[in-house]
Amino acid sequence: MTHLDIELKQLKADMIEMFQMVSLQITKAKDALITLDKDLALEVMEKERRVNSFELKLDRDCENIIALFNPVAVDLRFVLACLKINNNLERNGDIADGIARFVLKIKTEPDKQLLESTRLLEMFTVALEMMKDVSVAFETEDTKLSRSIFKMDTILDEINLNASNAVAEFIKDNNDRINQSLYILSTIRKMERIGDQCKNIAEEIIFYVEAKVLKHLPPRQIK
Repeated sequence: MTHLDIELKQLKADMIEMFQMVSLQITKAKDALITLDKDLALEVMEKERRVNSFELKLDRDCENIIALFNPVAVDLRFVLACLKINNNLERNGDIADGIARFVLKIKTEPDKQLLESTRLLEMFTVALEMMKDVSVAFETEDTKLSRSIFKMDTILDEINLNASNAVAEFIKDNNDRINQSLYILSTIRKMERIGDQCKNIAEEIIFYVEAKVLKHLPPRQIK
């Protein structure tokens, strides 16, 4: 095994750790929101610093590999993909942190009727499944699994599209929960962005494995 191979293997292991770290942040943010666990929300906010530090480490590692080993072909594509995936993961970490900050502002547990009508819990389930699948796709270089992410993202898009009406209907009968409703709507917007980041990651996996650039292509042209 060459020095480059060793560095790439370690980079992949560290990237997988980043996937796990961010997925756990999203899970904890969800639990904190649903149960109004402010201590858990504070934990998410504290761990965000570690996510940010790890992102910087991974960026430096990628830059060092390019500078010191001059990778080519699939190895270069892998390092370039890692740089972008790392950024996407850090953004998902930021989203988890943002949801945790909402928890500190909400005074009562989210209304069950509101959660059901907005389908927020379904969004969390789909988003976490996307995170799991895209992590496995990265680890196993499974481009078929990567492509399944695009279809899952449409579910989040659809829920997000209908959320405003659902929240407006809820507010009509619950004027005392306007602030909470707006925080839930903002959370839905954030969850939709998690789907977008996962889709970007899937595109990068396909790029480094198949040397295909899918960015900006309409869904019907992604094969």
